[in-house]
Amino acid sequence: MERSKAVVLLSGGLDSATALAIARAEGYEPHALSFRYGQRHEVELDAARRVAAALGVAAHVVADIDLRVFGGSALTADLAVPHHDRAEDVDAAAIPITYVPARNTIFLSFALAWAETLEAGDVFIGVNALDYSGYPDCRPEYVAAFERMANLATKAGVEGRQRLRIHTPLIDLSKTQIIQRGLELGVDYSLTHSCYDPAADGRACGSCDSCLLRARGFAAIGMTDPAFDEPAGVAR
Repeated sequence: MERSKAVVLLSGGLDSATALAIARAEGYEPHALSFRYGQRHEVELDAARRVAAALGVAAHVVADIDLRVFGGSALTADLAVPHHDRAEDVDAAAIPITYVPARNTIFLSFALAWAETLEAGDVFIGVNALDYSGYPDCRPEYVAAFERMANLATKAGVEGRQRLRIHTPLIDLSKTQIIQRGLELGVDYSLTHSCYDPAADGRACGSCDSCLLRARGFAAIGMTDPAFDEPAGVAR
């Protein structure tokens, strides 16, 4: 039986790897989409390639765009990435400087374009509204609004040949629950990379928002985050 095609946004991080594993487990033929968008490092793209190969995708596209022309984020401009001693110090109510303006809107627009050419009706994105860094484009109301817009925006939608659904299987899960779900599906998290500010050799910093939230998730189930040499939750 032919599987339904799905476009899966794959950054190479923990969340997107889990979303890819879920899409595959639900019977979709995943087509992974990553971006070289001018981010401060390419370590995550290497991770995305590893994850795509390990989990098995029908295709993996790395799209080139350059959000450095706008800047406005510590990930695309010469701005310092915040570092903390503990995950509890991360202010989830504030929108941090690592927010990239309109990033998920841009990424989902590319995913919409590829889905239309693939005649696919499903897009997976690993956004999360619990253990996340306060990004406005990770909220359920944002995703619902984009889905409504997407179904007005394409030839396939207007002609009634496509009804696009944006799947957010992680949206209501804690980081620990995400990790547990991924482990159940065989995700090898040593292949992933989530750090905002890695060292020159690619090692995770251990003290940015993303590293701390991820490490706390592993620590809650008594595991060491494979991104670290030290026990999970211990910042370098």
